[in-house]
Amino acid sequence: MNYWLIKSEPFKYSWQQMLDDGTTYWDGVRSYAARIFLREMKIGDLCLFYHSNEGKEIVGITEVVKEQYQDPTTDDDRWVAVDVKAIKSLNRNITLAELKADDMLKEMRFVRQSRLSVAPVSSDEFHKILGLTETTL
Repeated sequence: MNYWLIKSEPFKYSWQQMLDDGTTYWDGVRSYAARIFLREMKIGDLCLFYHSNEGKEIVGITEVVKEQYQDPTTDDDRWVAVDVKAIKSLNRNITLAELKADDMLKEMRFVRQSRLSVAPVSSDEFHKILGLTETTL
């Protein structure tokens, strides 16, 4: 299993909307690096859901339920989407400031390259975030 961080601006697609929908496609990614990561996602991988711009915090966990396919928002076949389903909210949101203040988490790829809309997360990083937020799966 691999771990990822996916981010969305809450006014475009919020964690509450993810919970309401249950499952959605993760589309509209136009970064070459993020596209590579979308292509690497496998069914069963877990994703941290991050609110960007407003809040700047990790708020929940999703699971990849469908691997890469043509992004439905474009006719350009270079871009892909995956489907994710909501698993659970974190018991406590964890802010970008907290990630940057933690000796291990400040090295997360997402923290170092904050413009990435999809980024890998190590198993240690994922489980540390669960621990800090007192969240169990």
